[in-house]
Amino acid sequence: MAKILTLLLFILFQISVSGCSREPETGSGEVRWDREICERCKMAVSDHYYSAQIRGGSAGKKTRLYKFDDVGCAVIWLDEQPWKDDPRTEVWVTDFRNGDWIDAKKAAYVKGKKTPMDYGLGAQPTPVEGALNYEQAKAHIYEVEKSDKRHGMHKHKMNESMQ
Repeated sequence: MAKILTLLLFILFQISVSGCSREPETGSGEVRWDREICERCKMAVSDHYYSAQIRGGSAGKKTRLYKFDDVGCAVIWLDEQPWKDDPRTEVWVTDFRNGDWIDAKKAAYVKGKKTPMDYGLGAQPTPVEGALNYEQAKAHIYEVEKSDKRHGMHKHKMNESMQ
């Protein structure tokens, strides 16, 4: 009887511990600033005002949270994933004015900002004159990646060749 009671207590403990530690399957998550690295360029995620997150994964599997130091890294990395168009995929960016997480696909992007990887876009939840929507921001990111001569020797390329 004591063995059964011990076994039941152990099972209940395991269930309660696993229930508390489960990561949510939607929304942005916490960032351990300066302790986590960008999924694409492998730089530290340290700027509270220009970071991004993607929640997604292969169909039939639990979603996972990926973190980025710049929205440009997130956009390019996501486009390389086979599950990029899965309806469960979420993209989050920080509001460049206060660091709050906002839905990247609903954000307005202001050009001319100094961002970690020089894509130059700051996100905010409300539209302003001259701001880009998500699709326009993606086009801007690819234009920067393609035309900025520094991107030939960009940290992304250097890190990829070192791996």
